Amino acid sequence: MDQERRRAPRFPFIASAEVLSESAGTRLAARISDLSAGGCYVDTINPLMDGTAVRLKILTETRVFEARATVVYSHTHLGMGLRFGEVLANSQDVLQTGSPPQAKSSE
Repeated sequence: MDQERRRAPRFPFIASAEVLSESAGTRLAARISDLSAGGCYVDTINPLMDGTAVRLKILTETRVFEARATVVYSHTHLGMGLRFGEVLANSQDVLQTGSPPQAKSSE
């Protein structure tokens, strides 16, 4: 069985992002190109090294999503894959649907 290692489906998701390296204090302006419940891919020409702990902020038209993450792989001059750590409850709906909510459903 040659299956992908991803535990959750990925969704195309284009949004601005900010990545802060917690150890070096480096702040990168970047773009998210896909998103899943477990992580995302960040398009940036200056990816961080594998294993780097970061704080990620994704900016959409309707909200700001923030999470701690770890760089799990990087591609020079292209981007890096991040695995989310703890995600706040108010951000879970973005991860479940792969898009920011447009309207609230009845609760």
